[in-house]
Order: sequence, then structure tokens, then C-alpha cells
Amino acid sequence: MADRDNPFEPLQSLDPSPIEETPIHLEDNSPDSYFPPSNPSTRPPPSQSPPPSSHLGLSGNSHTPIYYLLRLQKFSSLTFLAFATAHITNTSLIPLITQSVPASEPYLLLTRPYYQSWPIAEPLLIIAPLVIHVASGVGLRLYRRNLAAERYGAETRAEKRKYRSALWPVLSSQSKLGYVLVPIIAAHTLVNRVIPARAEGGSSNINLSYVSHGFARAPIISYIGYTALVGTAVWHFTWGIAKWSGVLPENISAQNGNGDARRARRRWLIHGISALVTAVWMAGGLGVVGRAGEAGGWIGRGYDDMLRGVPVVGNWMMGGVRS
Repeated sequence: MADRDNPFEPLQSLDPSPIEETPIHLEDNSPDSYFPPSNPSTRPPPSQSPPPSSHLGLSGNSHTPIYYLLRLQKFSSLTFLAFATAHITNTSLIPLITQSVPASEPYLLLTRPYYQSWPIAEPLLIIAPLVIHVASGVGLRLYRRNLAAERYGAETRAEKRKYRSALWPVLSSQSKLGYVLVPIIAAHTLVNRVIPARAEGGSSNINLSYVSHGFARAPIISYIGYTALVGTAVWHFTWGIAKWSGVLPENISAQNGNGDARRARRRWLIHGISALVTAVWMAGGLGVVGRAGEAGGWIGRGYDDMLRGVPVVGNWMMGGVRS
């Protein structure tokens, strides 16, 4: 009972006694001193101390590949977004305002020289940002996957092979839309730039009437392709802008227990903006350009020949030779 009442009773109390000398590793002037030298003159100058470094890039001036890949992805998207804004204005917003394809043609011709008259302007302003954006995104995923393999125990060849055999980490909805958008933009470029350049040596005759002619001659595939292009592009661009602006729902912290509600409101706000932009874009593209009808005469026959050159679906899409 005594031990239970006073648990410290079996312990022996000792009086403190100083040691004879300070250990060598605690001396002030020792190179291995735990404490800094008391004399400032004996301290090494700051320039002689090695610069701080970190493998993760969290301190010092070093940056990991993630730092550069993210910036390549961001600024390449901003470059292409500038072109996309001008392109949407010419092909959708202006037709929506004028309610006429012929009245909208001059505005398209005014902006075209900025990226088609100079031989390397179009590759530099359109193709290069797209390639850099996609390549940096793929590189970012590969680097993060390999970094996770190094951190979490992929040491043997079998373990490394297991990580390499896994195609991708979990993709976000925005990333999925981006990868879906790549073949859609490629098909759009093929129909509106590559095939006309191959058939006529350029795109001087490619305008809104060419797009209207495609809608009139092949309505099903044109409406499906245009809807997929607009919807995918708008949602990918809108969520991308929200990401670079730091206003994603995931960035909202819980305050007073209503974090989930605020994140839900932010998510619906971004979806609402995406839906609004999609509706305006389609109102001009489908409502005006898509309903303008086919071109007549030799221009219409030339458009038919070019659209027949679309691989795989060209002849089926046009439905035979027009009289």
C-alpha cells in the first residue's frame, strides 16, 4: 500500500555535483562544438558556409522539374487561350451580333494575316503552345510517378517494373477533358487547315461559308463534332483558368464548419460559367453559321472536293457527287 500511495519512495535522491571539466564536444572554440563560438571573430564568414539545398526544392534557390513543367504548362495554355479568344470572337460572337455570315466574313479576314501571313507565326502561336502544353502535362505525370516510386520503396527491378507498368495515376476530370480535346482539335485542324492547304495550296478560300457548307452537306457529323469541340474546350479552359487563378473548390478551407457548402457553391459557379460560355459560343456557331446553308457554283463544288478528302468518313459524309 505504501508503494501505491507514494510511487517515488523506492527512488534514491542524489545531490547534484559539477563535473571536473567541460567535454570536448561542448567547448566553445572546438570545431565540433555544440554551441556557436562565443567570439564573433572566430566564426566563419557567411560566404564560406555552404548554400542551403533541398532535393525537394522546398528551400534555397533550387527548383525541381515540377516547378518548370508547371510553368511551361501554364504559360503555354495562356498563349493558346489568347488565340482561341480571338478565334471564337470571329467565328461565333461576331456572327451572333451581325446575324449574317457574309457580314461577318470581313472580320475573320482582318485577323487572319496576324497568324497566317508570316510562315512561322501559326506554328509559333498555335501549334507550339499546344504541343508544349500536352508534353509538359505528360512529363509532369511521368516525373511524379517516378518520384513516388523512389520515395515509397520501388527499389528492386520488379517493383520498378510494377510502377512503370501502371499507365497513369488517377486523372482529374479536367485532365480527362484535355486528353479528349487533343484528337478533336487535330480533326478540326485537319478539316479546316491541312486538307484545304493540300487541295488548293492555302486557306484563302476557307472562311465561314466553308463551315456553313459543311453543316449543310454533312449535318450529323458536323453537329456532333462541333458540339464535342465546344463543350470539351470550354469546360477544359474554364476549369484551367480557375486552377491558375487559385479559385478551385479544393482551395477553399473549412471555416465555421461550412467548407463543404462553399466548395459546392464554387463548383456550381464554375460549371455555370462554363455552361454560359458554351451556350453563347453555340448560339453563334450553330445558330448562325451552322444554318447559313451551302455555297453554290464552283465554290460549293470546290468545298465538296475538299470535304471528300477527309480520311475514312469523307465520301460517306458527303453522300456522293453533287450535281
